[in-house]
Amino acid sequence: MHLPAIPRWVNIGDAAAFTGTTPRAIRHYHDIGLLAEPQRGADNRRRYGYDDMIRLLWIRTMADAGVPLDDIRTALAGASDIEQSLARLEESLTAKAAAIERQRTAVRRLRESGTPLGLLSPLVAGRLRQVPPGALRPSDLDALLVTERVFGPLGAAVQADRFIVLATRPDLRAEDDRLAEAEAALDDSVSPDDPRVESLARQRCAHETALLSAIEDAEREEAHDDLFERYDESADGGGTTTPVWEVIGKMPYDFSAARIRYEERALELLHAQQHGDTPTDSGTRSPEATVSRTVTGR
Repeated sequence: MHLPAIPRWVNIGDAAAFTGTTPRAIRHYHDIGLLAEPQRGADNRRRYGYDDMIRLLWIRTMADAGVPLDDIRTALAGASDIEQSLARLEESLTAKAAAIERQRTAVRRLRESGTPLGLLSPLVAGRLRQVPPGALRPSDLDALLVTERVFGPLGAAVQADRFIVLATRPDLRAEDDRLAEAEAALDDSVSPDDPRVESLARQRCAHETALLSAIEDAEREEAHDDLFERYDESADGGGTTTPVWEVIGKMPYDFSAARIRYEERALELLHAQQHGDTPTDSGTRSPEATVSRTVTGR
């Protein structure tokens, strides 16, 4: 039995083919000192022998495992601190695996729902399953997406009750639409002291009160205890670890001065009503309060 021709050395192309890499990568290993320069033939081309190929195979095997090139050099030099490098690599790979699994779960939910609702957290999507198909508007999902980003899945799941009621109560939806149109008219041509600002804020307060009453009538308030319990059991982070006010301050809303005053005034009236205070005609005019009310209200 005759063996196939066995070379004593191979060129860079054959070395790359055997080890599963490219000539360009091998040249890079030479440039950074990870792979010593081999002997050259009469044609001045690199000639790779057995030892060269063994080292190249180890380099490629570790690189395929995700080990950084500097750590490969440390490992091949027999340094003792390679264990720390490998521990860091394992932590990194574990985090990447968790991120990939979250992505797979999101894609699966999106495929199952067939709508952008599937991209919201399971806590929020589950809360909205009872809503009739097509009853949720794109703007509803936009608001939930922002709320989830700022306050996390639990905040968005609680806010979902608002959209459930609006989706099932045409009268409240019609009033919400009317107020939204009136709010949009508070542009730069309207003064913050315009009487319409105060009037509209009081109408918004009355509407929010009616919505809260409808939520209570639907016994959704009682469902919050179960919601909090499920969130504690399956809290998946969501939202952001950045302070809430800092996050809210990074979300742009093209509001005029009159619109900002309207949002603040509506908040003042709602707070006074809920806490039994006497509404005042002035209050703290903070952009944070304005955006916060927008995030949690619509």
